[in-house]
Amino acid sequence: MPKVEKRPVRVTTIISKVLLALFGFVFFIPFIWMFLSSLKPSQEVLLGGADLVGSEVRWSNYAEVFTAIPFGRILLNTFFIAGMGSLIAVTVSVLSAYAFARLEFPGRDKLFGLFIATLMLPIEVLVIPLFIGANELGTVNTYSMVILPFAFGAFGTFLLRQHLLSLPGDYEEAARIDGANQFKLLVHVIVPLLRAPIAIVAAFAFIDYWNAFLWPLIIITDPAKAPLQLGLSMFSGERGTDWGPLMAACSVAVAFSLIIVVLMNRQLSRGMNIGGFGGR
Repeated sequence: MPKVEKRPVRVTTIISKVLLALFGFVFFIPFIWMFLSSLKPSQEVLLGGADLVGSEVRWSNYAEVFTAIPFGRILLNTFFIAGMGSLIAVTVSVLSAYAFARLEFPGRDKLFGLFIATLMLPIEVLVIPLFIGANELGTVNTYSMVILPFAFGAFGTFLLRQHLLSLPGDYEEAARIDGANQFKLLVHVIVPLLRAPIAIVAAFAFIDYWNAFLWPLIIITDPAKAPLQLGLSMFSGERGTDWGPLMAACSVAVAFSLIIVVLMNRQLSRGMNIGGFGGR
């Protein structure tokens, strides 16, 4: 049998892998410190200096997370808000992107430009009028008011519209010849073609809702309805911050975040590889 020649490993490949591993380790140092701090007594988290291990290992900090605050309910709230928010954001983005890319109506391009201009508005500008409107409608301290105001963002619409403009209209013409109406055309033709960029929109929307703090802080008054980031702030009070349980809660939150990223990794990679951020 002919011998298979092994390709020599390039020095640059070895160096790049070593540097990648080094940067990865440096990136994880804060998370390692957070986990080790979650096992310390609260008074030693900030006073321990460079000591990675406290005077005792307190696994009880993790049990205290679920007794000091309704942390289990807070996690369920966060998954519900992020899940429903990403679902609504994807639905709105698909419908609006299809309208701006395929439908003809007066002032379409100008309206799209105005819609995209909303990306420049920071959340700090929006929270006051949103709160006034919510107070007038009586929807303060409701899940719907946490979800809806930011489910109509322009990012998803822009991304899906740009992808739609790069696709040929042959499949749509064939579907129209077969008698498909606009709804069937959207559901059975457009959505399957946009599966990868839709995954991108859903992932970013889910992450945005997962990390939201300012708007829930303003609109939510009941601790039982608080999402994750607002729940973590409950460990700080008039008597200071309970650092041990707070680090334990952050460790649990990061663990869930890593699981979400791993589950979404395939869709995110596929969406980026096909050039979902491209244009015409």
